[in-house]
Amino acid sequence: MTVRRILEGWTAVLPRLRALAGDGSAERRPLAEFRVHAPVEPRQVFQSGANYRRHVIDLHVAHKVPGDDRPEEERRAEAAQIMDRRAAEDLPYMFIGLPSAITGPYDEVVLPARAEEPDWELELAAVIGRTAHRVSVGRALEYVAGYTIANDLTDRAGVFRRDMPQIGTDWLRSKNAPGFTPLGPWIVPAESIGDPDDLRLTLKLNGETMQDESTKDMIFSVARMVAYASQTARLLPGDLVLTGSPAGNGLHWGRLLRDGDVMDGAITGLGAQRVRCAAEVAS
Repeated sequence: MTVRRILEGWTAVLPRLRALAGDGSAERRPLAEFRVHAPVEPRQVFQSGANYRRHVIDLHVAHKVPGDDRPEEERRAEAAQIMDRRAAEDLPYMFIGLPSAITGPYDEVVLPARAEEPDWELELAAVIGRTAHRVSVGRALEYVAGYTIANDLTDRAGVFRRDMPQIGTDWLRSKNAPGFTPLGPWIVPAESIGDPDDLRLTLKLNGETMQDESTKDMIFSVARMVAYASQTARLLPGDLVLTGSPAGNGLHWGRLLRDGDVMDGAITGLGAQRVRCAAEVAS
């Protein structure tokens, strides 16, 4: 039985999983005996951007309009007001990723030769457990079976089209190389997590902390993200809703991914993943 099949019958399966978890006589084997794959093969991956308040404020301050010589404090306060207004009045920014970009939580990620600025983005991912279409914010979390860790890698140089700048962002090219979405190690049932809007995300690059933030800093909550995606699409069991990445990506530090880099990502209660980067070998 696949994990997706389990999720398709999540309401009926969950009591059995609880019983197995509490059964002290059940056979257990060391994890080291297994290769850990991505915990689910989704049919749809909903990605999001600009969803962490501090991150977006930092970007707003860093990319000031030419001639704007106001003190940084003033520009930061202005950005904070914009974020407050956005949270109250606007909508999440979401787009579609490809399931073929998903890899396991301990697999090697090959950095394509064409990727000029490969970057990390640790994210909380909600895993859908019931078909959801046009659900309300108040009921959205009822459709979430559990949560897992995603690292939504991005080639920053490929985000904006140089040949057609007026067309906007190119998420196909910048985010969907094979292995660009390390996922897992586990799906932890929602009932075991408590509040998904109060979890700590940390990403270390070669042992140095680069991202360290709480999901409290999200502009749009998990419930709002799931509800928003469902207004247009029909969310299916096993689908992923990625909720954005906090401040501290490579572009911020001026240090992007290179051959041999090791990323350690962790989220409260969801375990940890370790991914090594390798440069693409010319054929």
